[in-house]
Amino acid sequence: MKEILSTVDNWLAEGKRVAIARVIGVEQSGPRDPGATMAVSEDGEVAGSVSGGCVEGAVVTEALEVLATGVARRCSFGYSDDQAFAVGLTCGGTVHLLVEPLDW
Repeated sequence: MKEILSTVDNWLAEGKRVAIARVIGVEQSGPRDPGATMAVSEDGEVAGSVSGGCVEGAVVTEALEVLATGVARRCSFGYSDDQAFAVGLTCGGTVHLLVEPLDW
């Protein structure tokens, strides 16, 4: 989270809304450990990473939906999940994320 704070601060100073996606759990092998964080601005700008690139596009979509609704959501991507496989999560595990609007 520390590495994305300055970017998030800049977005907030510009008046942009921001969603935060955070790895809250991993089953078997996963691309990033719990705590890995990615921020998404309402313009679709990205800072940080929750998967090293393999599901980031799908997470951006989730984050933009969270900003549109204002409602946090939990989402999971795993090897058996067709969507996750399509976006490149082939590490054999499942990653669980919490995506929520940033409200400081």
